Amino acid sequence: MSEEQHSLEVANLTAGYGGAPIISEVEFKAKRGQMTAIVGPNGAGKSTLLKVVVGIIRPSQGKVTLHGKDVTGMPPEKLVREGISYVPQVANIFPSLTVRENMEMGGYALRSGLKDKVASLCDMFPDLKLALKRPARSLSGGQRTMLAIARALMLDPTVLILDEPTAGLAPKFVDLVWVQVNKVREMNVAVVIVEQNTRRTLTYADWAYVMVLGRNRLSGTGKELLEDPEVVDLYIGKDV
Repeated sequence: MSEEQHSLEVANLTAGYGGAPIISEVEFKAKRGQMTAIVGPNGAGKSTLLKVVVGIIRPSQGKVTLHGKDVTGMPPEKLVREGISYVPQVANIFPSLTVRENMEMGGYALRSGLKDKVASLCDMFPDLKLALKRPARSLSGGQRTMLAIARALMLDPTVLILDEPTAGLAPKFVDLVWVQVNKVREMNVAVVIVEQNTRRTLTYADWAYVMVLGRNRLSGTGKELLEDPEVVDLYIGKDV
């Protein structure tokens, strides 16, 4: 694909929390209709990278480009309007609000069609349709993840960024989350995902980056990295 077909480009990104940098000169690209995975050991800086991309942390150097527009350091509420939706690992829903109210909050910028958008996402996430009037706190962990993703899709983002969406979930909900994430990719959205389960993530990823100690280490298609001896030995293990 040509350069202009990249929805999101991150170049030379360096950032931290005031002391030594947590991430240094990190680069990655994401395309619409594809899943881009960022994997690596704990402490590699993956979640910090996402926070920089979505404007929660300002970088000390580097650039974030969305559809050719420089959005480096733009605050999250503005990035949503530009087309980036972000689902953090924790605090990604409003527990005291109902499921419907959570989804409506995600569609706050819609001038019309809010009811129809909620209905279409309920078709995609059937569990939510049955729980629209319930407080979000009453949902299971897997259902909360579904709600967080549905809420992030209310404004039809071109880029969806997910930070460990399957963390702590029961196996059946892990399967369901991956089904839904693949559906989002099929909606011509650029999906960027950070996950701890490296083997499974690379199985689904169109392209992936391995981060180690805050820096890019390897990159390639998911299939290529699954077959890379270094990735298998250091980050996956030989047992399936």
